Amino acid sequence: MIKLFKKLKKRDWFLIAVAVVLIAVQVVLDLSIPEYMTEITSLVQTNEDVVNQIQSIGFKMIASSLGSVILAVIVGYIAANISASLGRTTRQALFEKVNEFTTHDVGQFSIPSLITRTTTDSTQIQLFIAIGLQIAIKSPLLAIASISRIIDHSWQWTALIASGILFLLVIILIIVVFAIPKFNKVQKLTDNINRIMRESLTGINVVRAYNAESYQEKKFEKASSDLAENNLFGTRVVGLLHPSLNFAMSVMSIGIYWIGAYLINGLSASDQLVQFSNMVVYSAYALQIIASFMLMSILLVLLPRVKVSANRINEVLDAPISMENGTINNNVSNYQGIVEFKDVCFTYPDNAQPALKNINFTINKGETLAIIGATGSGKTTLVNLIPRLYEVTSGSVYVDGVDVNDYYEESLYSKIGYVSQKAMLFSGTVADNIDFGQTFNDKITEERITDALELCQSANFVLNKPEGIQSPVAQLGTNFSGGQKQRLSMARAIARDPEILIFDDSFSALDYQTDQKIRQQLNQDFKETTKIIIAQRIGTILDADQIIVLENGEMVGHGKHSELLKTCSVYQEIAKSQLSKEELEDETTRN
Repeated sequence: MIKLFKKLKKRDWFLIAVAVVLIAVQVVLDLSIPEYMTEITSLVQTNEDVVNQIQSIGFKMIASSLGSVILAVIVGYIAANISASLGRTTRQALFEKVNEFTTHDVGQFSIPSLITRTTTDSTQIQLFIAIGLQIAIKSPLLAIASISRIIDHSWQWTALIASGILFLLVIILIIVVFAIPKFNKVQKLTDNINRIMRESLTGINVVRAYNAESYQEKKFEKASSDLAENNLFGTRVVGLLHPSLNFAMSVMSIGIYWIGAYLINGLSASDQLVQFSNMVVYSAYALQIIASFMLMSILLVLLPRVKVSANRINEVLDAPISMENGTINNNVSNYQGIVEFKDVCFTYPDNAQPALKNINFTINKGETLAIIGATGSGKTTLVNLIPRLYEVTSGSVYVDGVDVNDYYEESLYSKIGYVSQKAMLFSGTVADNIDFGQTFNDKITEERITDALELCQSANFVLNKPEGIQSPVAQLGTNFSGGQKQRLSMARAIARDPEILIFDDSFSALDYQTDQKIRQQLNQDFKETTKIIIAQRIGTILDADQIIVLENGEMVGHGKHSELLKTCSVYQEIAKSQLSKEELEDETTRN
């Protein structure tokens, strides 16, 4: 919690200082009421007409109570402002930190867990500040001030109050020992429920296609039952607190009057009235002490979960980034659009088998490199090393003659237009999705957006709509087909006018005609742009300047289409599976 409090702004600390002062005044007003009761009792002992004086004191008691209520409302408003500010700052810090994470870093926590930490855990902190700020300051002040005012009255009454406080402390200790460990598990079990729910919703079509609804329901029921049992045990233990407080309050009230009756017995009439006055005042202070413990019990209920939430948030904020940012902000060399791999090897974390081994090649400006191979051969892994989505295990990857590790991330990303294997669209409009992120080039104009859409054969389903490029896009682009989403993803990369375009199996979702049109247009309009294409179809890469054939993470072929037909058995097998005998013979004869 202390680390999170460091994120409070100067304005928040000023508001906390104001709240402390106001709460101190509130405690003084609350404790003034028993003092006024003492004055009234003293006046009653006289034989004079004191009605007016008693009324005056009564008005003061009402004013004190009203003032305490007003101050409580003001402090509540201040606490709400502070909690909202801390919640906003915490969520922003988490979001910014997660945006710095690599794929490996995200995997250390899991996506459902990161979502829970950013939402549920941050809300727990915010709720604790909103409710607990006033309680955390007022309760100790009220308890200490009340005890200090009654400790010298009677050792019998003092012993009774001490016994009540000791009883409450034992109950609190029981809660700390038995309930907090259970609450520590709550957030992890919540993460598990989020994970199962997310899987079920994301894969709902697969679940239905395999009649797996009952299987998913059992998984969810098991996770929900674990959470419920854990919560039930912790809540039952915490549930001891309020009955214990009520029991202590009742026993102390009865005990105060029983002891008072014992002390009053045998005193003279005048002394009996004084002792009765002390008993009433003592009872009022005892109630203030119990009230302060009741307030602290609210914190005790919230504190275990808040402590866990704070630790979980700090785990993310303190997590080291597996990739350090470089220092080169913008490469001004004459080498533009050149990509080079030198003895590159890569192994995924927690995996002994290398995904890539000894990869060497160079792509010059304006060339097209195609990468082909069986599923799991390392194609996507290879291109993900260029924008540094993964860190090479050994060797080096160069862009424009500079090691990608030396680039400032934004500078490196601005050189690359990346189209992922799975098309990703964001809620908003088509224009928002095309003009996405930052680029070192000029701002993407509507004309460039339109040109990119036309190049990617998207005009028929975007520009022909009444809203045009302002047509809405649902979350994850669910209002577009797979092929349409892929073309919009291509348009987003092309509109950036980058030095390097990477297509990670992006053409596989397109029909042959659309595939051919887009490639032809790319070759005409982006002659100076380096293009890297991962493909499954031979037809997509026939005209590539270089083709790399991967098998089990190794380069088993490198050259043009015609050369690989003669020298690479793996490529020959792929060609035979996709091209007819006549087409193969034509290719062989032509070359």
